[in-house]
Amino acid sequence: MELQSGREPVISPRPEQHWRRIAGVLRDLSVASAVMFACVAWPGFVRAQGPQFDVGSPPGAAGGASAVGQPLGAAGFPDFDTPSIAPLSGRPGPQGTRAPASAFNPPGPPSQRVLGAQRAIQPNPTPPDQPRYGELELPADQETFGPSSGLTLDEAIDQLVRQNLELQAARLEIPMADADLLTASLRANPIFYADTQLVPYGHFSFLRPGGPPQSDINVNLPLDVTRKRVARMLSAREAKSVTEAQLQDAVRIQIDNLYGNFEDSVYAGLAYEFSQLYAVGIGRVYQVTQELRKAGQVKESDLLAVQVNVNKAQLQVQETRMAMYKANRALARILNLPLETAGELKVRDIVGKLQSPPYSQEELVQRAIARRPDLLAARIAIRRANADLKLAKANGYPDVYVLYQPYTLQNNTYLGVPSAYSWTLGLTATVPLFNRNQGNVTRAKVNIPQTEIQAVSAERQVVSDVLDAVQELEQSRKAVERFRGEITPVSQKVRDAAFTRFKGGDTSALEYLAAQQDYNDGVRQYLDALIRHRRAILDLNTAVGERILP
Repeated sequence: MELQSGREPVISPRPEQHWRRIAGVLRDLSVASAVMFACVAWPGFVRAQGPQFDVGSPPGAAGGASAVGQPLGAAGFPDFDTPSIAPLSGRPGPQGTRAPASAFNPPGPPSQRVLGAQRAIQPNPTPPDQPRYGELELPADQETFGPSSGLTLDEAIDQLVRQNLELQAARLEIPMADADLLTASLRANPIFYADTQLVPYGHFSFLRPGGPPQSDINVNLPLDVTRKRVARMLSAREAKSVTEAQLQDAVRIQIDNLYGNFEDSVYAGLAYEFSQLYAVGIGRVYQVTQELRKAGQVKESDLLAVQVNVNKAQLQVQETRMAMYKANRALARILNLPLETAGELKVRDIVGKLQSPPYSQEELVQRAIARRPDLLAARIAIRRANADLKLAKANGYPDVYVLYQPYTLQNNTYLGVPSAYSWTLGLTATVPLFNRNQGNVTRAKVNIPQTEIQAVSAERQVVSDVLDAVQELEQSRKAVERFRGEITPVSQKVRDAAFTRFKGGDTSALEYLAAQQDYNDGVRQYLDALIRHRRAILDLNTAVGERILP
C-alpha cells in the first residue's frame, strides 16, 4: 500500500490481479465476438414476444421467497431473545409461516419481508429457437392450429389448476395460516407452584427456636389486561387474508407461465408443419430441375444447388420435430402430465384469429384495479399493518398475575400445639418504567405509511401493465394484418415469378433460391407476428387479472 499526501491510500495491484484483469478482458471480448457473430449469422430471425412488463417475471410479479408471496404489511418485529435462530419470515410470532425457503415468485415490493417460502416462478418464456437448416413454406391461412382432439387452452388451464405441483404446494399456505391463527388465539397457561420453607437443619426447640416450617401450594393465573390475544388474532386474520390474495395471484402467474409454454408448443408445431410443407415443395422443385437437366435447359450446378436445399429441408424437418417434442415436454411438466409420452402431445389453438380488446382502455384499467389479486393483497396489507401496530402497543405491557394460595400449612408440632392452616391472595405486575415495547411500536407506525406507499406503487404498476398490454395487442394485430395484406402476397409473387423464369430456362437456380430465401424470411416473420399477437392477447388477460379474451 502506498500513501500519497492529501489523498486516500492507493493499493498497488499484485501481479496475479493483473492476470485476472487480462483474463476478464479476454473473456468479455470473446463474449462480444460471439454476440456479433450471432447477429451477423442469424439476420431477420425475429423472435415472437408478448409485452414484457417486467424483466424476468409476468406482469405484477416481483422477487420474493414464499410459496404464495411476501407478507405484505408485516411490521417484522425482531426477536432479541433468540438472535441465532431467525425465523424464515424474518420475524417471530404467528405472522410468519414455516414453509421451506425455496418455492416461487409472487407479487409485492422487494422491500417487504417474506411470509414463508417461495420458489421463483418462471418468467414468461419466449418461443424456442427453431433450426434454420432449411426453409419454411407458408400454407393456406388458417385460424385454428392443431387437430380437433388436441389439448385446448381452456383444458390446459383446468389441468393446471387441478394438478400443478407448485400450486398444490402453495395451497398448503392456507392451512398453515389457519394454524397461525390458532396459535394466536391460545391463552397463556396458569402457573402451579408448591414449596416447603423454614425446614430446620436438625430440629427447632425452645433453646434453638425457629419456624414454624411452612408448606404452600400456589396457583398464578395470568390476566391479559391489554388484550394482547385479541390483537394477535386480528393480525393473524389479516395475515391469512393477505395469504389468500397472494395465492390467487400465484394462480394468475402460473396461468401466465402456462400461456408461454402453450404458445411455445403451438409455435413449434407450426414450424414443424411448415417445414414438412416446404420439404414437399422443394422436393417437387428438385424433380422439375432433374427434368430440365435431362432436357439440357439447366446446368449441373443448378441441380446441385437445389439438391443441397432438399437436404437442408429434410434436416430441418428432423430438427423442428425434436424442437416440438421439447416444447411439448415443457408443457407437460407444468401440467404435471407424464413426461415419457409428452413428445406426442397435440395442442389446438386459435392462433390465427385476430382480436381487439372487448373494452375501452379506461374500462380495462378499472377492471384491473378492482380485480388484480396482487393489488388486493397490497390493500389488505394496510389493514394488517394497522393490526400489527395495535399488537405492538398491547405487547408493551406484560400480563398481570393473580396469585391464589389455597393451602398453607404451618407445622407447630415441635411446639406441642396444633398446626395452623391458611390461604393467600396476591397480585404480581410488571412496572413498565423502561421497556414498553417502544422500538416495535415505532417500527409498526413507520410500517403503515410504507405499506400505503407500496400499495400506491402496486396500483401504478397495474395501470402500466394494462396500458402496455393494450398497446402491444393493437400493434401486433396491425403487424399480422400488414403481413397478410401486403408483405406475404408480394413476396410470394416475386418467388413464383422467379420459379417461372427458372422453369423456362431464363435464369439459374441460384436466382430462384434467392427469391425463395426472401420469401422464407417473410414466412418466419409472419409466424413470429402470429405468435406475438396470440401472446399479446393472453398477456392482456394476465395484466387485467381475469380472462377477457379467449
